[in-house]
Amino acid sequence: MTDLDLRSRLADASQALPLTLTDAQLDQLLAYLALLSKWNKVYNLTAVRDPAAMLTQHLIDSLSLLPALQRHAAGRPLRLMDVGSGGGLPGVVIAIVDPSIDVTCVDAVGKKAFFIAQVAAELGLPNLHGEHARVEQLKAPPFDVITSRAFASLADFTDWSAMHLKPEGVWAAMKGQHPAEELAELQQRAPNREVFHVEQLAVPGLDAQRCLLWIRPSPAAVA
Repeated sequence: MTDLDLRSRLADASQALPLTLTDAQLDQLLAYLALLSKWNKVYNLTAVRDPAAMLTQHLIDSLSLLPALQRHAAGRPLRLMDVGSGGGLPGVVIAIVDPSIDVTCVDAVGKKAFFIAQVAAELGLPNLHGEHARVEQLKAPPFDVITSRAFASLADFTDWSAMHLKPEGVWAAMKGQHPAEELAELQQRAPNREVFHVEQLAVPGLDAQRCLLWIRPSPAAVA
């Protein structure tokens, strides 16, 4: 698949979501894809090797989060942490598409955090940061939104990152199929957290189930 084909597929997917991306943002997303493909050969950032498959399974999949995230932001600037970010998914995509969101990608593997920092430098993204740390050991101001994409169970994800969430903040967990067992485990282990919204995500070009779970501290926990 040529670069022109990749750009056309990316543009079509963004319109289908729907998202309004500038030519500069399309260029940055494709430049990120090229960096991901290049560094993957040495750093093993993802098991997916084909750029066309990376585009759909990683970048467009991450883009599917943006309409919901922007509805939540309602025009407000946000600080967002992407836990277990790996090669920067969805964090880098969020930082490119919405400059008003300050994104910190956290990963316990140093070379992956270094890659994020390199992407921020090469693409000129002052709102993107890479942090090498286990999330429960990270030192940082609290965040408005904490997200993850296939990082851990809902209970572990919220347990490990709870110290970093603002009192009025939310978790946004990207999952595949509706995670009934994880939801039951979360209710048992963390009754002080509530799943207040579950929405299906439609990923253009991907024939697979995706959902986004919004979680917040229960009112009693905040009080």
